[in-house]
Amino acid sequence: MSEIYISTDVESDGPIPGPNSMLSFGSAAYTADKQLVSTFSANLLTLPGAEADPKTAAWWKTQPEAWAACRTDLQDPAHAMKNYVSWLKGLPARPVFVAYPAGFDFLFVYWYLMRFAGESPFSHSALDVKSFAMAMLKLDYRDSTKRAMPRRWFDKLPHTHVALDDAIEQGALFCNMLAENRAATAGSKQT
Repeated sequence: MSEIYISTDVESDGPIPGPNSMLSFGSAAYTADKQLVSTFSANLLTLPGAEADPKTAAWWKTQPEAWAACRTDLQDPAHAMKNYVSWLKGLPARPVFVAYPAGFDFLFVYWYLMRFAGESPFSHSALDVKSFAMAMLKLDYRDSTKRAMPRRWFDKLPHTHVALDDAIEQGALFCNMLAENRAATAGSKQT
């Protein structure tokens, strides 16, 4: 096994790290054949001087259970990110960051890794599930939403806005897409 897919979900109090804080994140490490190898999650203290974005704060008021879940057992970001790097390095293959959307989740995770751990085991790379769906569905990017994806790609897993729950759900989605894509590619090579 040369790669392991780290499906990651971030919950934050605004759109960008620094002025806003990552409240929690969860990662689910999957093999290409959809074996869930390990998970990691942490709820974080907010950054000194950072403030919640008013629109994001209003959204959180509509999600009281998820809010409560991400505000318990808070950790210092430096401690959490160093533990995260150790977890990533302890996995049985090179980690590949996977998210939906990667542009948001990777922004926070990479910033926090560099700021608090001084390194990123992912390098500068992130795999975006929506971009992968665009290629598989042969649709425009903005049309490649979860509503446009075939139901067979989805396992019956909850989407709760609790970071680890959503990372597990989206990792299974990615693995189902990957299996279908590889099966189609193998079939086209045989013809």
